[in-house]
This record gives sequence, structure tokens and C-alpha cells, in this order.
Amino acid sequence: MNALLLDDHPLILSAMQALVQGLGPHVRAVGVETPNEAFAYLDEHQDVDIVLLDLKLGIADGFEVLVELRSKHPMVPVVIVSASESPADVIRALDCGAMGFVPKRASNEMLFEALHMVLSGGLYVPPLLTQQAPAQPALSEPSRSAMLDEIAAADQAISPGNPAQRMPASSMRDDARAAQALFDTLGLTPRQLEVLRLLLQGQPNKLIARELGLSVETVKDHVAAVLRALGVNSRTQAVLAVNQMLQRDGRAEHDGRDRAG
Repeated sequence: MNALLLDDHPLILSAMQALVQGLGPHVRAVGVETPNEAFAYLDEHQDVDIVLLDLKLGIADGFEVLVELRSKHPMVPVVIVSASESPADVIRALDCGAMGFVPKRASNEMLFEALHMVLSGGLYVPPLLTQQAPAQPALSEPSRSAMLDEIAAADQAISPGNPAQRMPASSMRDDARAAQALFDTLGLTPRQLEVLRLLLQGQPNKLIARELGLSVETVKDHVAAVLRALGVNSRTQAVLAVNQMLQRDGRAEHDGRDRAG
């Protein structure tokens, strides 16, 4: 894993580098203190797997840097590592395209969990958000993986060296059928389900349009239909709503097995 860290506090940056580098010999963590250095590094190195970004940068607004990162390098996921614990900042960061948010006072385990989830193609939502809203933490594997595999025949993206393992094929098929049945209740068309899959991966409309061979305006229409079906108003709310649906379904299935037992 190749990680780029952007933080304008040298001591914190050095500590973060050491922490991320400690994940294993396969990890390289490069630290920079300014957005210009970050963009220059990304332009010169096409192998960056993830960016860790601080929101409080002395010479720039972290949200603006995030938007620019997503615009210039849309295929590189960004995780916010911030002193802020405001749910409003979490929501805004995710709406701007971040794939995860980790408070700086979080445990090392939480940071590792967030990196693992994002590098596996998921979205990490910190517990502080779920304590303020009726949503659950980010989409869990294997439920999310099964949903993607079944709805769009997409392979789960696990980065090299990642300790995550695939579920047994039989278990994934069972989870996939349950997820498919759940999403059938939304009444979405096959094309809208494809858009939902890419939306859950954090893809912007332009990339969704390119992958599906559609116009951006058509993608916008499909996204609007997906949001209406889920009863939400934004992409972030859509991710949280899908997570809630999957977790409710999982709990119901578990309760049913307990009663049957």
C-alpha cells in the first residue's frame, strides 16, 4: 500500500507516517505539509493507493483541497484525519467525496479499520456520526461485497497485502440472494441498480457516465431516482440508508434463525 499524508503540523505528520508505515513492510507512507506538494506528488506518482488529509491546513481550507483532490485524482480514495468531531464536518467531508473520516483522538485500531475498509472499496463512517443520527457505521463486508457481486457481477476490490479474506462461496451466495431480494423491494430498474453500485463506491457522476456509457444528464436522472427510492436527499444519506437496510435485514435473518432454533 502506498499512502500519501497531508498535514501541516510536522510532529503530527511524522507520528502519522510512523503509524501507517508500521502496518507492515508492504506499506509506504509519504508525508507532505502543503496542498501543492500533495498535488505535485500525485502527478508524479501514479501508484498512490490512498490519501490521508487533515481538514485544518494553515494555508488552505481542507474541504476545498478535498474537492480538488477528488476532481484531479478521482480514482484515489481520500480519508479525512481531523481534530474535528463535528457530525456536520463528517457529513460535509463525505458529501465532498471523502471515503472515510477518522477523528485524530481515535484509537490506532479505528484508523486501521478505516484504511482497511476504504482500501476494500467501502466507506468508513465514524461512530461519532452514528451516535448523532439513526444510522450505522459504514457498509460491512461481506454484505456489501455480496451486494456488489450479485447486483453488478463486480469483483470485490481487496488490495495486495490486505488481511481481509473472501467469505466462502456458499455464504456469499446466500448473502447475495438476501441482498438482491432486499434491493428488489426498492423498485429500481437494472440500470438504476448499476448506478447505485457505483454511487456506493463513491464514484462521481462523470465516472459513472463513462463506465456505463451514458450521458452525465442521464446519470443525474438515475441518481435522483435512486435517492427518491431510498427516501434520502444526498449520496451520503444514500450510503447510510443502504447500510441500515442491510443491517436490519441481517438482524431479522439472525432473529429468525434464533426463533427457529
